[in-house]
Amino acid sequence: MVTVEIEYCVPCGFLSRAQDVQHALLSTFGEELEAVTLRTGTDGVFVVRVGDEVVFDKAEDEFDVDGIVRQVRTHL
Repeated sequence: MVTVEIEYCVPCGFLSRAQDVQHALLSTFGEELEAVTLRTGTDGVFVVRVGDEVVFDKAEDEFDVDGIVRQVRTHL
């Protein structure tokens, strides 16, 4: 089982986005995931990691919950 970490910018107001991704991942994969954790950050960060691998970075990709779910699926 894998752990997913969602690091999000607190001052930017990205908490709701992080929660949306967390909810989508838990609803889609349920017990296939060990944990989906939220990690606070700054400087516009919004990064999703599966284990140590970055599967989404707002600096490089457009925010899309379904796209993030697809990226996580490839690592299960």
